[in-house]
Amino acid sequence: MTGTIVDQYLKGLEERLSEEDKALLSYTEGATGTQLEQLKARFPQCPATLIELLSRINGTYWQPYGDKEVCLLMLGSDVLEYPYYLKSVEQIVGPSLYDGSINQIYGDDLIEMSGLTGEGIDPDIDIGQWLCFSDCMNNGGTSQLYIDFNPAPGGVSGQVIRFLHDPDSFEVIARDFDEYLRKLIDNGYNFIHYDED
Repeated sequence: MTGTIVDQYLKGLEERLSEEDKALLSYTEGATGTQLEQLKARFPQCPATLIELLSRINGTYWQPYGDKEVCLLMLGSDVLEYPYYLKSVEQIVGPSLYDGSINQIYGDDLIEMSGLTGEGIDPDIDIGQWLCFSDCMNNGGTSQLYIDFNPAPGGVSGQVIRFLHDPDSFEVIARDFDEYLRKLIDNGYNFIHYDED
C-alpha cells in the first residue's frame, strides 16, 4: 500500500462504513492551520500522525460542519463493544474531563482497586496533561483514549492509554499513535458493527 498511515486508515475505514456513515464522513473538513497551531501550542509533542488526521477530519463527535452535524464512530480500542469518536481540535484543547492525577481522583479507593493502572502509567501525573483525542460511544462517560507524554518506567512518551469505566482501568494499548492506527487496520476495523436487519 502507498500513502501515509492516515491515508491507509481512512481508505479502509470508508470501505467498511455504511452508505449513511459514508455520507456523514463526506461532510467533514480538516482543521485549519490556526487550529492546528493551537493544538501544537497546547501539546507540543502531539504526534504528526494525529495532526495529519485532524488536518483531514476535524472531529466526528457532534461536530458542526456548515449546516451539518457529524456524529460518527470512526475509531476503536482493545474493548470491541465500544467504538469511538474522533474529537475536534477545539474539544482536545478544551477543559479536561478530569481534574487531578489518578492518585488524587481515586484516593483511598486505590487500595481496593487492583489493576486500576497498567504498566508504564504514572498515577501522579495530572490527567489534564494527557491529550484526550477520543471519546467512546457513551459520550465520554464510559471510556476515553489519551496520548501520554509523561510515562512511568516501563512506558514510552507518546503511548496511547485507554480509560475504561466500571470497573475503572487505565491501560496502555499502543506504544504510539501510528501503532494504534496500525492495530485498528490489522484487526480489520473490528470495532465497526451494524445491526443485521
